[in-house]
Amino acid sequence: MRPVRRLLVATATLLTAACGGSPAPAPSASAGPDPATTATISGRVRFDGPAPPAELVRIDADKDCVTLTGSDQRPAEFIVLGEGDALQNVFVYVKDGLEKHTFPIPSAPVVLDQQKCRYVPRVLGVRVGQPLEILNSDPLLHNVRSEGDINQPFNQGQPVQGMTFSHTFTTREVMVPMKCDVHAWMNAYLGVLEHPYFAVTGEAGTFSLPNLPPGTYTIEAWHERLGVQASQVTVGPKESKDVVFTFTR
Repeated sequence: MRPVRRLLVATATLLTAACGGSPAPAPSASAGPDPATTATISGRVRFDGPAPPAELVRIDADKDCVTLTGSDQRPAEFIVLGEGDALQNVFVYVKDGLEKHTFPIPSAPVVLDQQKCRYVPRVLGVRVGQPLEILNSDPLLHNVRSEGDINQPFNQGQPVQGMTFSHTFTTREVMVPMKCDVHAWMNAYLGVLEHPYFAVTGEAGTFSLPNLPPGTYTIEAWHERLGVQASQVTVGPKESKDVVFTFTR
């Protein structure tokens, strides 16, 4: 009986292994690009046509804001031009092409500050799962409202200078509007992405998306007043390509 029992046990063991008694792990997405092959997509965003007339917004609804800024009005930031025809505050990002990759989430927060009754910066990006820290640097009350269509909205008062509030977004969304209920002229816009390939144009209107895996991507440029433009770009290993986006009114 003993030899027969041993034979049965051995046979059962072999059958279990053959039938996948321990299921094979599911294939996982790549944890980021190979640094030896990464590519770069960079470029510039420009404004075509005559510069729009300067716009001013009144801030005298709050005398404390007037005291902080030394004026009862300030330049609007709807369309901000930099050097030559450069267009500032454009959020440029990889819209698609990275679906097979995953990327570690930074633990350091992205900071949105409230300085002299305005949001600084006006346009910024944050990762899904990365903390957004909202700081009140003003000695007065602000009330921060998030008005995303996909992510859960929030509404947070900050009555004391130096107060911070942390929030983590759970879903990709471009863009999430931010506003202050106390000061209607205060606006900011936040791009929430699952990857690190985004940039915001400054005075020169330039952007750079380095360390990309080789592939074909849709690059999108978003502006709060002028809309959205997109371009498809293919980059090979160690390759660099430039893209120019042109906006007009």
